[in-house]
This record gives sequence, C-alpha cells and structure tokens, in this order.
Amino acid sequence: MLGLNAMLGPGMLVRHPARPDWGTGQVQSSVGGRITVMFEHAGKVVIDGTRVELMPVSDS
Repeated sequence: MLGLNAMLGPGMLVRHPARPDWGTGQVQSSVGGRITVMFEHAGKVVIDGTRVELMPVSDS
C-alpha cells in the first residue's frame, strides 16, 4: 500500500485526493490493500490502496 494507507484503520476519517466532492469518508476496513470507505456524498467505495493514497483528516 502507499504511504499512510498502511496505517489506516476502521473509524479513521479520510479524503480522496482526486475526489474532493465525495467529502469526508470513514474507513470501514482495510484488508490486503483494499480500503473500504463510507463517504458523505458517494456512499461506500472500495479503494485500491496501491494506486490511491488517501489523506487522513483530523477529527478535531
């Protein structure tokens, strides 16, 4: 997986760098490079963590 993707776990908040219109997403799972995220405006999306580096969002 790319960069910080390896540290992502359930409950963490992220954004997709190429899709800001999706809004903030909450990581549901991360297994074998596939990251399932529930985004505010796109619903559930499975991301290939070897191709897209998600951006962590501070929850404060």
